[in-house]
Amino acid sequence: MYAPLAFLATLLLSTAASAAPAATVGQARVVNNCAFDVSVWSVGSQVSDPHRLAAHGGSYAETFSRDPQTGGRVLKVTVPADGLWTGAPQTDFAYNLDGTQVWYDLSDVFGDPFAGHRLRVASAEGSCPAIDWASGTPPAGSQVKVCTSTKDVTLTLCA
Repeated sequence: MYAPLAFLATLLLSTAASAAPAATVGQARVVNNCAFDVSVWSVGSQVSDPHRLAAHGGSYAETFSRDPQTGGRVLKVTVPADGLWTGAPQTDFAYNLDGTQVWYDLSDVFGDPFAGHRLRVASAEGSCPAIDWASGTPPAGSQVKVCTSTKDVTLTLCA
């Protein structure tokens, strides 16, 4: 009589444990505080359609994910609407989800589209390191940072 109750208790505990919610994952965000519109593409093994962000507060967000082929993802930002396809200067906000951590980086390709405009990448977790380009151009040295993956990490344009 006790054996079935023990089995039932074990089954209930096992079911409850498997029903526990998984740890939440934050988002990679881009906020456009510039006086001009920008375009954002999410790039991994595939390229998303462009997301046009309006001046003075337009934003884009995606939940951190790991690309099955490339591992990381990049949010590519250009000023022209078709900038990814025309070779326009771009700012790349890259991230790589690694379990409970997210690695993030900022770089420019083909020029500096935000020269003269401050760029800042910061986690919602205040103790995590930020990337700050006061003049909108990359400083010397590595820009790679790491933080908990449960909090959003935001690239603010014209911060």
